[in-house]
Amino acid sequence: MTDLATDGSNNSVIKLPYKEKIPVSTMRDVLKQVLNEKMASLISYEGEKCNETAKLIADTVRNRLKHCGYDRYKFVVQVLIGERREQGVRMGSRCFWDSNTDNQASEYITNDHVFCTATAYAIYLY
Repeated sequence: MTDLATDGSNNSVIKLPYKEKIPVSTMRDVLKQVLNEKMASLISYEGEKCNETAKLIADTVRNRLKHCGYDRYKFVVQVLIGERREQGVRMGSRCFWDSNTDNQASEYITNDHVFCTATAYAIYLY
């Protein structure tokens, strides 16, 4: 539940209590669990199979985060699966959000043939 606070003027400010902000650790636990479950079956890189697996991971993570009890949050999940060929990969993102309420977590998993990185964004809806 949000608290109404006054900012010194006649305006009201909506403020999320600290305990209601979704913890990064909760998001990371969900990401790790889903990545370990879904990536166990990928032993080689096949484009179509990796495409379907990436969609499945994103949907599963989003649904599990929704069931964590943070009703006022919208979850956005980005998943990248690629083939390992002894090359480095860097991934970055930039977002415009409210650092007092919104959160983000990332996890990755790799085996001899493929890598997968997943990022979940939790955006508080006022």
